[in-house]
Amino acid sequence: MLPGADAQVRGRPGQGLDWQSFQVEDFGTTVDYPAGIFSEPAGKSEKGTGQRFNSADGRSTLTIYALENADGDTPASYLRKNLRMPRSALDYERVTRSFFAISREREGTVLYSRCNFASGDGGIIHCIDLVYPQEIARAWDGIVTRISRSLRPLQG
Repeated sequence: MLPGADAQVRGRPGQGLDWQSFQVEDFGTTVDYPAGIFSEPAGKSEKGTGQRFNSADGRSTLTIYALENADGDTPASYLRKNLRMPRSALDYERVTRSFFAISREREGTVLYSRCNFASGDGGIIHCIDLVYPQEIARAWDGIVTRISRSLRPLQG
């Protein structure tokens, strides 16, 4: 994280974090993210098409990506096929007809993942993965919420 970013997050959530929009134009994905924290492009996403960003201190990572829903998965069936841990290992799980959001805390790290399943845009899955230190998890609640809620297809 940038020096002082933890203090900024705790003191004034969302303020001074240089919120910007990132787009995966080939798949029509857009998401708002705090460029003041995730200032270091770290290569392409490991899944689908997208970008990975690191914090300056390397302790936090944001991956924004999209992929084709070639198998016609629902959020529930996608999780069954792709979750690499037992569901009992999750600390948070919300699965609806149009998205899933999961989170776990382990060994000092929080992993948060959300994927939105869009039916109107050719079956594209729009996703974010966030990894950050557990010690600052409470301070990050507002940031994670804003990133998660901003994940959507591009408009027109």
